[in-house]
Amino acid sequence: MLLLKSLSGILSIVIMISIGWILTHKGWFNEESSRLITRLVITIALPALMISTILENIDRGKLVHLGKGIIIPVLSMAVCMIIAVLVSKLINIKKEDKGLFISMFFNSNTIFVGLPINLSLFGEKSVPYVLLYYIANTTFFWTIGVYFISKSGERKTNDKIISMKTIKRIISPPLMGYIIAIILVILKIHLPEFIMNTCEYMGAITTPLSMIFIGICIHSVKLKDIKVTRDMMGILAGRFIISPVTVFLLTLLIPVPLLMKKVFIIQAAMPVMTNTSIIAKAYNGDTKYAAVMTVVTTVVTMITIPFYMIFLSHL
Repeated sequence: MLLLKSLSGILSIVIMISIGWILTHKGWFNEESSRLITRLVITIALPALMISTILENIDRGKLVHLGKGIIIPVLSMAVCMIIAVLVSKLINIKKEDKGLFISMFFNSNTIFVGLPINLSLFGEKSVPYVLLYYIANTTFFWTIGVYFISKSGERKTNDKIISMKTIKRIISPPLMGYIIAIILVILKIHLPEFIMNTCEYMGAITTPLSMIFIGICIHSVKLKDIKVTRDMMGILAGRFIISPVTVFLLTLLIPVPLLMKKVFIIQAAMPVMTNTSIIAKAYNGDTKYAAVMTVVTTVVTMITIPFYMIFLSHL
């Protein structure tokens, strides 16, 4: 039953991504459209989803479990980052691509792909755990991940891992929505029904817009640009084997609720972060390399998720 549900969820996601691809092919969407969709999702839809979902599914008692759980994504990403550095040396990644390789190896797309997939598989009860992983992931990406990318780009910088610039990037609208919702839960403040309804309606556009965005991204990469290389095999191993296995092993050492464990494993097995290409472009890095890896890992996710759901059904 769980496998059928997961396949149904994946098929829904594939259909929405296909709609994005087809409409882009027909000229409905372009790069400007993708930027607009990103802004809509990040600044409006996601914060609204955070508020409505957390206030409906979390109370002060559950916050304790949330706080304890964040150690797993933090530790897993730290371990995977070290493994990424070692693998990049072992398979001799080009110097100009090494920072990108390391960042793509241990950071995952927890929002644009991770959130819709978890919603499809586990329902709204999974959202708090998705957001918990997201906090750790986005912190690692905008600090250590960006630092690695900046050091391997053509435009060398003296950017520090922790600075006001990185702090502003971490304190994003979705995170602010999360923080506001947690404060409301702690203070036991109930929002008026019309505000909650508005948040629910606006939050509901997150998944379809995110999937259309992925369809636009996939359309931008041509088949001739996709070549099987050591880099690709290394990143695929990092995203779909090493990262989720690391999370699973940590949950054996640090007991957490079953749903949290499942969500964390799925989040760890998500594709490369979409923002990687944007940051690579900012530092004159290899944007095509980042874009190809983002698209390839996104497509592969659609294949690997059913296998992970079979595994999770036996936990």
